Amino acid sequence: MPAGKTSTLTFRIAPALKEALRTAAEREHRSIANMVEVMIRDYCRHNEIAIPKEIGSLPAQIGEPKRQSGKNL
Repeated sequence: MPAGKTSTLTFRIAPALKEALRTAAEREHRSIANMVEVMIRDYCRHNEIAIPKEIGSLPAQIGEPKRQSGKNL
């Protein structure tokens, strides 16, 4: 898959888990799709599962805490 391309993933989830995911995404000012990606990256990092470079670099900041706009960190 060329760099920059994404894949569509469709799955079913219990309503309570969907609501928890929506809440987590809202708290971090992320989309649900981005929150799922962050969670997968965190799981892989925690369990020492390598993510291929092509995927791991889309974009470099995915999975890292978001910066608040207007603040220098």
